[in-house]
Amino acid sequence: MTQYRAIAAAPSCQHPRPAGDDLLLLSLFSSTLLSTNRLNKLLHLILSALVHPDTALFGRAMLFLYNQKTGVLQGMLGVTQAAAHGLRVVGSDQGSPLTGHWELDDAVMARQWQSDYCTAVRSMRIDLNDGCQIVAQTLKQRLVCHVEDTNCQHCMECGFVKRFGITSFAAAPLVSRNRTLGVVIVDTPGSDHVITDQGLSLLQLFASQAGMAIDNSLLYRNLEETHAELRESRQRLVHSAHLAAIGEMAASISHELKTPLITIGGFAARLARLQPQSVRQQQYLETIISETQRLERMLADILAYSRKPTICYNRCDLRMVLQECLDDYASTFEELGIELHAELPAGYWEVLGDAHQLKQVFINLLVNAQEAMRQGGRLMAILQEADKGGKSCARVSIEDTGGGIPEELLAKVFAPFFTTKHHGTGLGLPIVNRIVQNHGGVLCADNSQQGAVFTVLLPLADEYHEVTDRGM
Repeated sequence: MTQYRAIAAAPSCQHPRPAGDDLLLLSLFSSTLLSTNRLNKLLHLILSALVHPDTALFGRAMLFLYNQKTGVLQGMLGVTQAAAHGLRVVGSDQGSPLTGHWELDDAVMARQWQSDYCTAVRSMRIDLNDGCQIVAQTLKQRLVCHVEDTNCQHCMECGFVKRFGITSFAAAPLVSRNRTLGVVIVDTPGSDHVITDQGLSLLQLFASQAGMAIDNSLLYRNLEETHAELRESRQRLVHSAHLAAIGEMAASISHELKTPLITIGGFAARLARLQPQSVRQQQYLETIISETQRLERMLADILAYSRKPTICYNRCDLRMVLQECLDDYASTFEELGIELHAELPAGYWEVLGDAHQLKQVFINLLVNAQEAMRQGGRLMAILQEADKGGKSCARVSIEDTGGGIPEELLAKVFAPFFTTKHHGTGLGLPIVNRIVQNHGGVLCADNSQQGAVFTVLLPLADEYHEVTDRGM
């Protein structure tokens, strides 16, 4: 029969530690828990303090957090005495011994995290219903429990005792505001040092403070996440307001601008046909025509970005859409000295979407690549299968040799009205990005060794489960 004790108070110890040492440890531990809000660092500090050679409490410590929905303890971290040597006291005052706190460098925490012991702990899960009943009883009673001379090493229900070669261990629940957060399990393997009642009392005091500190850290992290979500929501609202303003403005001026632009362009074209090619007036007319066309395109881009069209989802062949775009621009690439290299595997690459809008996506990317290679170059269009979140996707890569995008501008290329072109509106890529997103896909921009790479990920039809009409 396994010897099991619940420790409610500290009886006399077999080898009592000086009271001053315990007070110093408690002071250091309390100060340490207040020194950081980072949950990850907090867990490392708690376990390192329990097993550090200077504290002489335990040889190993592992921490599990409790999932209330599944009733399972998930291994989070494991630290051995050898891995805790990086723990040090900082901020202490020689004139006042009860000052300072423990500190760990990121490099020490990384070594602890990557150790074999920690890896084994993180792979452990303890089901409180069907797993180790000793640990389950610990959480139920919410008291530190000490198990001596375990004979449950061959228990078929829970293998963690056998897996870690545990012969005697103590478990301390982590509780805060009447809520169970997890458990800390400590032992002293391969050592003559035994777990004393005094050590168990310190463990209980440590665990009580640690539970509150972990709970506060979780609350702080949730607060930060909520704040970030609110900030993103605010940005989206501001962005939506801007779009609404653009839409109203575009709708109100489109009629007023479109008619005179068409008139100006039409009469300029008629005059151009009447003028000899050699006269200077012909150049003036060509400038008027090109600038009129540019204004018309700008107005069309603003309208396209601000409106919310309904997408009609149909099954279409992405390979055929891409091939049609390449065929349309093949002669243009040849005239500009751009070598086209396409890898479009045979087969039916079925996606759910609007073929016309998807064609707009690839034409825009091809035109951008063409403009980046005014002196000629090589354009690569590659279609291949990829995986995104466990779902099969089609990945289309458009890569040029035009020198690439400056690193400081990569994060801005999809921002509305941002452009590096002299006559651009800065709405081409934002429109393309929105079309891709409305098709459940992702558009990414990056650089290769010779130029820019735009990658479009679109879910294949069998993997796309959200067939709804979405607005831009």
